[in-house]
Amino acid sequence: MIARLRAAPARLRLLLFAFGDFAFNLYWQSIMLFLLFYYTEALDLPVARAAAIYTIASVWDGLANFLAGAIADRREPGRGYGRFLMLGSIPLGLAFVLTYMPPLASGWWGIATIFAGHLLFRTAYAAVNVPYLAMSARVSSDSRDRAFLAGMRMLFGTMAAVLVARGTLPLGAWLSGSAVPAQAYLGAAILFAILGTAILVLVGASYREQVVPARTQPPSIAASLASLAANRAFVTLNLAMMAMIVAVTILNKSVLYYFKYFIGDDVAGQSALAWMGVVGAAAVPLWMLLQRLLGTRGLWFLAAGFCMAGLVLFAGAHIDRAAPMQLFLVAMQALIVGLHFAYWAMLPNTVEYGEKATGLRVEGAVFGMAALLQRIAIGVATLLLASGFDAAGYVANVRQSEATLAAMRLTIALVPLAFLALSCVLMLLNPLGKGAHARIVKDLEGHSE
Repeated sequence: MIARLRAAPARLRLLLFAFGDFAFNLYWQSIMLFLLFYYTEALDLPVARAAAIYTIASVWDGLANFLAGAIADRREPGRGYGRFLMLGSIPLGLAFVLTYMPPLASGWWGIATIFAGHLLFRTAYAAVNVPYLAMSARVSSDSRDRAFLAGMRMLFGTMAAVLVARGTLPLGAWLSGSAVPAQAYLGAAILFAILGTAILVLVGASYREQVVPARTQPPSIAASLASLAANRAFVTLNLAMMAMIVAVTILNKSVLYYFKYFIGDDVAGQSALAWMGVVGAAAVPLWMLLQRLLGTRGLWFLAAGFCMAGLVLFAGAHIDRAAPMQLFLVAMQALIVGLHFAYWAMLPNTVEYGEKATGLRVEGAVFGMAALLQRIAIGVATLLLASGFDAAGYVANVRQSEATLAAMRLTIALVPLAFLALSCVLMLLNPLGKGAHARIVKDLEGHSE
């Protein structure tokens, strides 16, 4: 039976809720854009070892996300998710700072401290982020509100990405009083943790629900898994997402390496990441408009098609100057934002699709499993990138040979191209075409009367 509905939320309340993504992306964008680079360039870890740490932590992150989602479906935190978000924001910020703590010892003991800090952050992030994502299915059941919410979350997320990309090293160096990269990263982590904690406390304090699940008995983990497996909308959407995440992660993680070793301009690489965020934020309203015209699934094909065309052009060109590479990356990011927007606009709608298909409404499991699959995809992408660079002969902080650079370029261009094509094939199998979710909600409401 569909959840009981309260009065429709005001756009201002939706906007304030979406602001939480700014906080989460201060953490997430730092981990995605800088942490692997921090391991190899600031701590001098071999790329294969750094990638192994990152990948294991990503997989653990995914498992922790699924467990957090399953727990959320069975037992809501005391006094609701809003209070839980407020309380959980503090250990999350502290764990993020520990992630960028320089190793406390040398050798394997030092690696163990790095690994432990990373795992602790991933666990805390899952514990707080999954309830926040589940809350997005409760602020409104209207697909238009959810599309607006997804767009605003994308906007705030890309704003955070700009701050992280452009501000990490300069702000970190200013706060720490040191130009040593490891100290600068730690200083930035402290700043982002303070900002993130304050924002999540505000979001938790202002959170109100419109959708109240009408559940008499919490589902078991087995029942939740069975429901997800029978939910074709969820399965196909998330397989497409995994393929897309592999492509996007390889491209994004290669940015700093490309500017350092292909162009010889580290600062231009940081500027590229910042401009990618700026243009990505500016592109969100356009994708929101196109979503109304094409539907969310149609939006995916449009964005992925242009991304693949861009990668084909990149594979055939030899970009060795900063400005053309920045322009290429900015254009790609504007398209990638469309893929992320389409995914987050569709994911909450799979809750009602699964409810109609199986008779069981699961929210936490939907977002927890989605996070698990996303983290697995990130881990796979990190291993693919590291394997490609390692096979090419890459060694950190030395001049790379022409043969090594050529092989690295192939990894950056062709692997994302193949995975984006796969994402389109998988999205063709998704049943949530234009107007499908509205019909499902209407049907569920009819059955509840």
